[in-house]
Amino acid sequence: MPLALARGHSADAYTAKGLFDPKTYHSDLISYHLRNGRLWNPHKVLDEMPHSNIFTLNRLFSGYSKNVCVKEARDLFNSMKDRNVISWTIMIGMLSNAGCLNEAFSLFREMLHTRMAPDCVTIVQVLSLCTDPKASVHAVLIHNRIVKSGFGCSLTISNTLIDAYCKCGLIGLAYAVFEEMEKRDSVTLNALLSGYFKEGDCQNALVLFIHMLKSDLRPTQFTFSSLLNCATGLADPGVGTHIHGQVIKSNFTWDVYVNNSLLDFYSKINYLHDTRKLFDEMFEKDNFTYNVMISTYSRTDLTKEALELFREMQLLGFDCSDYPYPCLLSIAGSHANYEMGRQMHALVVQLGMTSSNLTSNALIDMYSRCRDLNCADLIFKQNSDKSTTSWTALITGCVQNGLCEEALKLFSEMRKTGLDPDPATFCSVLKACSGLALVSLGEQLNSCILRSGYLSSVFAGSALVDAYAKCGLLEDAKKMFDEMTDRNIVSWNALICAYAQNGKGRKAMEMFERMVTSGLKPESVSFLSVLTACSHSGLVEEGLHYFDSMTRVYNLTPRKDHYACMVDMLGRVGCFDKVEQLLGQIPFEPDPIIWSSILNSCKIHEYYELGKLAADKLFSIGTQDAGHCVLMSNIYAKHGKWAEVARIKKLMRDRGMVKVPGYSWVEINRQVYTFSSNDMKNPRIGEIKAYLDKLSIEMEREGYKADLTSDLHFVGDEIKVKSLRYHSERLAIALMKTKDGTVIRVMKNLRTCVDCHAAIKVISKLVRREIVVRDSSRFHHIKDGPLNIRDNVAIEVSSFSKFAGFTGVRLGWAVIPAELFYSSRFLVLRDFDRIVCTSFNGASSISQIGGLACLSDEGYKVDKLTRTF
Repeated sequence: MPLALARGHSADAYTAKGLFDPKTYHSDLISYHLRNGRLWNPHKVLDEMPHSNIFTLNRLFSGYSKNVCVKEARDLFNSMKDRNVISWTIMIGMLSNAGCLNEAFSLFREMLHTRMAPDCVTIVQVLSLCTDPKASVHAVLIHNRIVKSGFGCSLTISNTLIDAYCKCGLIGLAYAVFEEMEKRDSVTLNALLSGYFKEGDCQNALVLFIHMLKSDLRPTQFTFSSLLNCATGLADPGVGTHIHGQVIKSNFTWDVYVNNSLLDFYSKINYLHDTRKLFDEMFEKDNFTYNVMISTYSRTDLTKEALELFREMQLLGFDCSDYPYPCLLSIAGSHANYEMGRQMHALVVQLGMTSSNLTSNALIDMYSRCRDLNCADLIFKQNSDKSTTSWTALITGCVQNGLCEEALKLFSEMRKTGLDPDPATFCSVLKACSGLALVSLGEQLNSCILRSGYLSSVFAGSALVDAYAKCGLLEDAKKMFDEMTDRNIVSWNALICAYAQNGKGRKAMEMFERMVTSGLKPESVSFLSVLTACSHSGLVEEGLHYFDSMTRVYNLTPRKDHYACMVDMLGRVGCFDKVEQLLGQIPFEPDPIIWSSILNSCKIHEYYELGKLAADKLFSIGTQDAGHCVLMSNIYAKHGKWAEVARIKKLMRDRGMVKVPGYSWVEINRQVYTFSSNDMKNPRIGEIKAYLDKLSIEMEREGYKADLTSDLHFVGDEIKVKSLRYHSERLAIALMKTKDGTVIRVMKNLRTCVDCHAAIKVISKLVRREIVVRDSSRFHHIKDGPLNIRDNVAIEVSSFSKFAGFTGVRLGWAVIPAELFYSSRFLVLRDFDRIVCTSFNGASSISQIGGLACLSDEGYKVDKLTRTF
């Protein structure tokens, strides 16, 4: 016997006992099957009914809707001869749940065309479809229907309409509805508060809350959540603590939802102590509570505390799936802790979470930061549902590992898949572009960002400022910054860094002060940029002032890179006693970057003792970077200690350390040409070398003489001169065959040698062109002759004929320009328009007008210009 009939006979038996109503037992039977998930049996019952009614059909229809059986529901709906408002509402709701929004709107229009009047539930159901700006037209049309149907006085419909307008970005219309409402409740204000927060209008959200407090309306947990989001957006601790006070007054301290919002607020304004205190005082904690704390510790590099909370979370039985792992993987990546990252990966695999897009992207990021791009690429390829974020994570990984060309290829592949890049993608691609200093590609990306509508994004705009600056286009970078409608700390940092990289120290300081005046609080990156600017421009006093203000004024703890910058700044001007003093104050063990900086300064100033100490420290650390070995080898070679040179080279061979070959490249007509020293691969190399040979004769007439100390090979002087002449940057310059007046832009992967810097100055004068050279340290803008007073120049001062007690006394090196400083070996002078002998009561000066040696009217002589750096 068919199941439906069996149920039917059973129902007849119960009917005889008076337990079932014979008019409704078919409908009850259908409900019984639907509750038990039997979707086909109700249809059989319906087929066996002698007379189906609208009530039974809607009951079956509702069952299909709850189980999202779109096809079956649509077939049943189309077969219904009689439909009431409930039938239409159920069908519209089911299409909404299935994500068929356009079809749901079309069905509502069809309903109106049949002259079926919608009720309140239908209107609310249709308004709930308006969740983004694309549905704004529908929201306005539904509003017209509400007015015509007389539903405007319904509190539920008005609240839903405000929520729809807010989600569509029509905050003005939402407020207009709010103003017209005769009666309001907490839901009304919460909807409008959420809308203001979404639009970034936090001020009006706070005004609305004050209005709420003055009325009889009582705030809810959703009210405080929206307000705390606004306080976070304003980054105003005062507003947040005031809202916290209102939470206590309103007796919501027991609510975990409100406490989580408070926890998130204190976390995002970096009030770590208050965040932890609130966490410890919470009566109830959930997954989100622990995730916020782990995320907070992740951002503040407190690895131990984050792991302790993660273990506590596991012991208490909380669901650890998904969210904590991206945070912990981020910690592993930021510290390059490969072992920790692999352990987290193993846990992810064990829990079967590798298919999660969020976790997959975090794994790609972690392996990229740990320099294991093979694993990152493997995880990327295993992801069957790649999103824009997935592509961006791998592109960013390539950029972080110096594979800029590979990053650009990935971006091209991403575009072919049909995925649209977001601002984060453009930021990474622009970094790849600036890493290669490809001006034409940067301009193309600028147009692409403009077409995508992201030019107003503060992050894309900041990335463009950075890209233009790293291509040496400082004016374009400033223009881009000025055109930005919205600027944050990232934008200002990009501009300060731009001036720092291009040797504009005082301009960088000016931008830093303007940023502070605008109301923004400097962060660690801001100070790193301005300290770099002071270092490159020899502004020692200013640098010391900014370093001191980090802790004294802004309560920021200097990191390793800040100390490294200070060591570099003091070392550049030869202030080694202060360098040694600073080393004693560093609250951690100096890392290879700091020792490498000291070693480089010792090479410049020939300070052998400290240089040897720095080299020994680097050798003991066991770093695989060959750069410091090369530096120490050069110092030994300069002092003629060839046995020591041989010892270091053997050490490099034993450790498998390979010197990074120097190369330069230029972009001509969207094609990149790369050169190494004494390159013979370029088909035009004969023409290029002939041009340089001819140019060298003219350079000698201008007073140029090769600095043979820049070539430390154990060979004859003639070979050294020829080798210096064919350095990679000079070959790249010689290839440029563009119109007079255009800027020659050359990029180099290593630091430009002293001789090339001096030679390019003379070449710039001879060819009447500005030459911009970007090396691994900074940009060198060279224009109008062999000596630019704004460069750092070391001169040997041997006699002071006018000053008693100093005549004929060798004082050593002077560095120009820099702040006032005097030591037993260095005379540091300050003035951008002239060289002033301030260490001797400011009595004498030398005008610097481009010659290699000058005699002052005041009586002292500069014997020779020996080096630039």
